[in-house]
Amino acid sequence: MNRYQNQYGTQQNQFANQNQYGNQNQYGGTQTQTQNRYQTPYRTQNTMQGQNMGMQNDNGSGLRFGAHEFLETQEALRTKAAHIELYGVMISQAQDPHLRDILTNQQRRMVQGYNQGLALLMNHGMQTNLPHTPQMNVYERTQIGLNHPQSPAPNPGTTTLSDRTIAQVALDLHKAGARTAMTWALECVQPQIRQYHATGANTCQEMAYECWQFLNYNGYYQVPQLADHTMRTIIESYSY
Repeated sequence: MNRYQNQYGTQQNQFANQNQYGNQNQYGGTQTQTQNRYQTPYRTQNTMQGQNMGMQNDNGSGLRFGAHEFLETQEALRTKAAHIELYGVMISQAQDPHLRDILTNQQRRMVQGYNQGLALLMNHGMQTNLPHTPQMNVYERTQIGLNHPQSPAPNPGTTTLSDRTIAQVALDLHKAGARTAMTWALECVQPQIRQYHATGANTCQEMAYECWQFLNYNGYYQVPQLADHTMRTIIESYSY
């Protein structure tokens, strides 16, 4: 033990007495100069950011947006606005009363989401202490298995949409919306913006399930099922 202590102690004295490390002022001075060289632009950048965000701080709740979350949120508003109008066309062409009710209720929720996002960007804020209240309606009993499924060929020259197409389009919109909104939520630094997109993702998956129920009940979207022995074999491969 003394041998290693003496060796270590000798090395410490050796390094302390060396000019290379004894002259640490030269290295330290260079480091100080480097820091000073970069500190001035950094302070200027902060000042510029503060001036740019001052417009937001003087308006309402004073939310400070990151560039990415601001751009994502305004893109979400453009998308919601387009989908709201698209829903108006689909509601007018839907023949099934139940489908029209589903779409009308969903359009109302989409308008609500648009208004909430607009209020956020205008710095009016939103209530963050209220959790998302699930509104997923279960209309039909899920049918598992295939029962002579049929997929008619598309008609490129159609001027009106069938109920099957309308429900499928709405389902696809909400599937894509759920994935996109959750991806945006994961990139947000402002808690209110993050909650807004996470709530939007949850709302989309709820509305997607409502559309799928209509498709499934009418035999348009059937669910294939694995054989019982195949599922049992897979389950038995796991252990506690």
